[in-house]
Amino acid sequence: MKIVYFLLPFVIFGCGYKPSSFYTKRVLGENIHVDAKISRKDPKNSVLIKDAVNEAVVGRFGAKLSDKKSADTNLIVSIGSVSFTPTVYDRDGYVIAYKTRVILKSSFKTDKGLEKKFSTIGEFDFPIEANSVISDTKRFEAIKNASSDAINEIISKISIMGIMKKNGKNRARKRVIKIYLE
Repeated sequence: MKIVYFLLPFVIFGCGYKPSSFYTKRVLGENIHVDAKISRKDPKNSVLIKDAVNEAVVGRFGAKLSDKKSADTNLIVSIGSVSFTPTVYDRDGYVIAYKTRVILKSSFKTDKGLEKKFSTIGEFDFPIEANSVISDTKRFEAIKNASSDAINEIISKISIMGIMKKNGKNRARKRVIKIYLE
């Protein structure tokens, strides 16, 4: 029993794990203003993406939403494109599954002068009934899930920037490359 009490602090404090929110806060700060550009082609999904980004800022970044004047960072997200591609056909040649691909264009500017622009891609596969069309509900859900995947990539890219900020570019690049290769 004494060994457990002795080893417990090493297990808890010794691993050095830090969540991605730690690194994103290092880049973006505590207060973030989210601006989602509304697409004329797809206004309904633009609002959905803004809500998803707001949720990510609070839930995953661990930051607070704020107005533009008092924000540490202004995060701008817009839909680059949305596409549906047939992926699976039944034996009669009817499409029974699609892949939704959403490209989000993102940029941010911090109050310290750091500016970055990047695109992220999210994908989502979903089935449909043979010889039918994609319903609005299925389309909406597919875009929502693909957008969530693209937002996860935004979080990853910003976290990597936070790691690089801490460790210096060369050391961080090696670590990132090692992570991607595993």
